[in-house]
Amino acid sequence: MTDRMFLLLERYQKLDAQLRRAQGSVRRNLLEIVTLERRKLRIRARLARLFVPPAAVAPSL
Repeated sequence: MTDRMFLLLERYQKLDAQLRRAQGSVRRNLLEIVTLERRKLRIRARLARLFVPPAAVAPSL
């Protein structure tokens, strides 16, 4: 695992914790929850691109 992957995973976990706290709060801030969900999805997409093996991305001809 590269440093970049590790940092993205770390960020993803922190966002997940923030999101769970925001969702469990008595005074829910829906804008904050949606923002955190979108940031989490963006990081998930970036991680997916990094974890895909190179052969699956561009098949050789």
